[in-house]
Amino acid sequence: MTDLELIRLADQAREEAYAAYSGFPVGAALLGRSGKVYTGCNVENAAYPLTTCAERTAVVKAVSEGEREFEAIAVVTATGATPCGSCRQILREFGGPQGELRVIVADLDGNSNTFTIRELLPHGFTPDQLG
Repeated sequence: MTDLELIRLADQAREEAYAAYSGFPVGAALLGRSGKVYTGCNVENAAYPLTTCAERTAVVKAVSEGEREFEAIAVVTATGATPCGSCRQILREFGGPQGELRVIVADLDGNSNTFTIRELLPHGFTPDQLG
């Protein structure tokens, strides 16, 4: 799957966002090593801490279906914003032993940037630190 195809799927997921409070819909498309894509959108709540981000929605869907290894995630917002800190930590958990998961962020004008999750969260808490 190309980055552009993943961005397109994330943009489609963005259309389903429930962004009633922030007015900032976000879509994500997570590519599993199996080749399957899991999409997600943000789902806000009047009690803000209960809001779920698009990236975490996609990860939870994937993990709940048995997928644990991922190649890339595309995230689409109006501005090309990168994932929040909570999402970075969740993505780092499943971002490979060296943090090699590609994180593609795109805006609505077709601009995109690609990072690794290690670049976005260089000193994240990882499972090996529990040992």
